[in-house]
Amino acid sequence: MRAALICLVAIVHREALRFVSQRGRFLAAIVRPLVWLIVFAAGFRAALGLSIQPPYQTYITYEIYIVPGLCGMVQLFSGMQSSLSLVYDREMGSMRLLLTSPIPRWWLLFCKLFASTAISIFQVYTFLAIAALTGISFSPAGYLAVLPALIVNGLMLGALGLLLSSTIRQLENFAGVMNFVIFPMFFLSTALYPLWKMAEASTILRDICAFNPFSHGVELIRFALYGQVDWMALLWVLVAFAIFLSGSLWGYDPSRSMVRRKA
Repeated sequence: MRAALICLVAIVHREALRFVSQRGRFLAAIVRPLVWLIVFAAGFRAALGLSIQPPYQTYITYEIYIVPGLCGMVQLFSGMQSSLSLVYDREMGSMRLLLTSPIPRWWLLFCKLFASTAISIFQVYTFLAIAALTGISFSPAGYLAVLPALIVNGLMLGALGLLLSSTIRQLENFAGVMNFVIFPMFFLSTALYPLWKMAEASTILRDICAFNPFSHGVELIRFALYGQVDWMALLWVLVAFAIFLSGSLWGYDPSRSMVRRKA
């Protein structure tokens, strides 16, 4: 138990130091959603003519509607960037030493997930604070209630990043894979527009958005900011997290890598 706790603290401290040293990463994580919120929101609202009426039975502005989606975007990019460091650690050899330690492999990967989720939550709350300064705010209870949703969504997206990093052997290939995953996952979701608006364009696209686990993560955050729980979205996110984490454990199995090299 003590060794597991030391491992958790060490990995979190290492990831925190890496995040602090990469100031451009933090700046990009904040500027990116702010550009969508301030610049693109007005254009999307005018082009789509959206009049949002979510399950909260109150009309809201489009800027407030897309804030949960932008919070999910922050966590999506953060999870992918954290997994990028795993590819780098594998090339440098430190990841192999970590996985062959006496600590269980599942706990090592969970510590990595926990560290990346904590960093993403810090980035999300920083974004929410800046958004509040521009007049786009929620109730104090909403900011507190959204924390569990951010934890679950961050773990799910971090596990997805782990799964992708387990399949990539070269650092140069990861950037292309990130774009191939991030942009379809973000745009084919409810982050920017509701499902009923997507259904007006195409039923197939609407079904894709409904199946996308990122959509359910966004809805989980959206409901939580209003003090509610979307139980169906929570179930989808937990199922996706279990699938992604299981794939990551299989992908980072050192014995499987040895068998592949011998073959």
